[in-house]
Amino acid sequence: MSWKPRPNHPYAHAPRVPEGAAIPLDELVPGEGRFEIEIGPGRGGFLFERAASRPDARLVGLEIRLKWAALVDERLQKRGLGARARVFNADAREALGRLGPDASVAVVYLHFPDPWWKKRHEKRLVAGAPLLDGIARLLVDGGELFAQTDVEERAQQYEALFAAHPALEPAGDAPGSPWLAENPYGARSPREHRAILDGLPVHRLRFRRRPRAAEAPFG
Repeated sequence: MSWKPRPNHPYAHAPRVPEGAAIPLDELVPGEGRFEIEIGPGRGGFLFERAASRPDARLVGLEIRLKWAALVDERLQKRGLGARARVFNADAREALGRLGPDASVAVVYLHFPDPWWKKRHEKRLVAGAPLLDGIARLLVDGGELFAQTDVEERAQQYEALFAAHPALEPAGDAPGSPWLAENPYGARSPREHRAILDGLPVHRLRFRRRPRAAEAPFG
């Protein structure tokens, strides 16, 4: 059973991924257009910019912090973007395993995740094998996983982790490399804007979903 906020919590109204073993993405954001998922949208800066740069896409944010799931989804609604961009309070490591159908998502974004450094915090890391398995299942053939961080050690960790997954292949600027010099999506997260303003290097990686030999039904 997933965690639920107490009824008197100030952000208990935050939208949540419904219960159930198989949740169609069309139930979260009905309509037309390709799906893109941002894991951990925080205050939503990237979602707002991406919605402006890619008006044909349906955007789903999975945010573990109840406050920001509530506030960002409300702001999307107020700006007239709620029909194609939503944020749901969810732990992406759990929620991705229940979303579907397989091969239905064009891009998954991970912006500056995992700000924990001590050994005892490793269990809290978002970017791990369970998350990658969910991403690989949801991505269309050729779909993209984009991750970025301003910490070089983290970037190297992600490179090794993503490269080891059998469903993913590097898709950076050079053949066989996952590294990108620039963000190609026409939108930046607040942390990325801050890093650029402060002159900090941003390490960007892109991997693609390898073609499937055969597709298994979802559900």
